[in-house]
Amino acid sequence: MWRNCVRLARRGLGRGAVLRSDPTVSRCGVVRGLSPAAPCRSLWNSVTWFSQARQSKDYALPNSSWSQGMMDLYSRFLEMCKDGTWKRIPSYSNSIDHLPELLKLTSEKERKETRLFPRNTDMEGVGFEYAMFLNPSEKRMVCLFQPGPYLEGHPGFAHGGSTATIIDSTIGGCAIFVAGRVMTANLSINYRNPIPLGSVVLVDSKVDQVEGRKVFLSCQVRSIDGQMLHAEATALFIRLDSTKSLQQQMSCQ
Repeated sequence: MWRNCVRLARRGLGRGAVLRSDPTVSRCGVVRGLSPAAPCRSLWNSVTWFSQARQSKDYALPNSSWSQGMMDLYSRFLEMCKDGTWKRIPSYSNSIDHLPELLKLTSEKERKETRLFPRNTDMEGVGFEYAMFLNPSEKRMVCLFQPGPYLEGHPGFAHGGSTATIIDSTIGGCAIFVAGRVMTANLSINYRNPIPLGSVVLVDSKVDQVEGRKVFLSCQVRSIDGQMLHAEATALFIRLDSTKSLQQQMSCQ
């Protein structure tokens, strides 16, 4: 799974490529004029909704804190978006901004004081620096992750909780595009090697199986050269009733 991803990425742009220079690529890195293959249409439509959220700051765009390794990997995946195989996913500070208007509940449209945990600061480079790409046909989501100094656990390394957060966010994003509104029911992580602060890793998740409301997924976190396995995980997500709030669904149990 992961090695195929790296092999594809290495066919992309070379080191130091200029981002968004292609006129077919929009300001947010999404390729214009592409349409999905029929089997992937429902997933792709979800991505389109995601991309059309109200005009909020997109935190998944390159900034000055990104290392050259992060920039190179981002450029390569952006290049692979051009044929429609991959889709860049924008990232906002509020979880509600990621939902299309037709899926937002009335009460949610009025909530503006909350903030998505991985996007809890506007300071660049100190916390979670990441960008996600979706492959609808493979039901795969990858995340380019560069942990900042505010995520330290053991001196010099990212806290295990920050690794769990980025895994949960990546796997959860993958589940959303398959089943719509979901919530984590189980997340099991095996930590193999710590992640150095400031390094770049690739979080690679995929849907393994769907059974009714249950979505089963797996994930690996590796160094960008593929040689170091940092963590691997399995997860179970449950599809929610999109017409009711989570509080309403919990009160019925």
